[in-house]
Amino acid sequence: MKAALIKLHTSVFLWGFTGVLGKAIQLNEGLLVWYRLLIAVLVLWTISLFKQQQHKLPLKNIIQLAGIGVILTFHWIFFYGSIKYANVSIALVCLSSAGVFTAILEPLMNGKRIVLYEMLLGLIAVAGIYLIFHFDVKFRTGIIIGIFATLFSVIFSILSKKAVVNTPPKTMMLYQLSGGFIVLTLLMPYYLHLFPTEKLLPNTYDFLWLLILSIVCTIFTMDLSLQALKKISAFTQNLTLNLEPVYGILLAFVIYKENENLSSTFYIGFALIFSTVAIQMYRIVKRKSSV
Repeated sequence: MKAALIKLHTSVFLWGFTGVLGKAIQLNEGLLVWYRLLIAVLVLWTISLFKQQQHKLPLKNIIQLAGIGVILTFHWIFFYGSIKYANVSIALVCLSSAGVFTAILEPLMNGKRIVLYEMLLGLIAVAGIYLIFHFDVKFRTGIIIGIFATLFSVIFSILSKKAVVNTPPKTMMLYQLSGGFIVLTLLMPYYLHLFPTEKLLPNTYDFLWLLILSIVCTIFTMDLSLQALKKISAFTQNLTLNLEPVYGILLAFVIYKENENLSSTFYIGFALIFSTVAIQMYRIVKRKSSV
């Protein structure tokens, strides 16, 4: 369990860079995600063919994994959309609503009882979001988009938790990202019709950031998180993801000076959100140490 938590926290730390990279890349959210998937899928299939790795699964399982990958793709699009409409800090803080979504959806999807303390922790995190939403009016559109991003993230985690039991993480990642890429490619003409943009190709710096985003913050981190998911619950993973705002916001403060545009209510809300992570991590470590 300790090794799983280390892998989980490492992946969350690296995910903290995705928001900063997303703002640095001068493409709209749809194209950003499309290029991210393109690079990641090309790298994964190249490694797979070079190492002659076997990823054979029944067609039914492949379709299921591809569908889960589509959900992840929607999460990324909404996440980067939240950054474009608000900023990195707001988009990352919205991920803290994962706790309450998971506390409700995981029992419903898995046929289990709702755990009251998980619901309570989730509601504390939501209270933190409400403070930011209520007082920072200019960020409301970005917050709404960010909450949808979190909802897709939670569904992805719950479904991945069920699939990872019988499927190697690298195989899961290969079919998930491939499925997301194929569906997004089919939808891209309609997407660009709804959200037209003059910039379709990344420049040199965009391409560099996309490489880091795709290889380090996607392939490597997804592999770590899926390995961790074999040992921990989806709720623990999603609540731990609340630490992603800690790392990402600190980076946004240093690089983009976003702290100059945030009110005191942001910090109060953020403190509430961070407290839920600390409480859950303490409960997990205490429970395991007493076994």
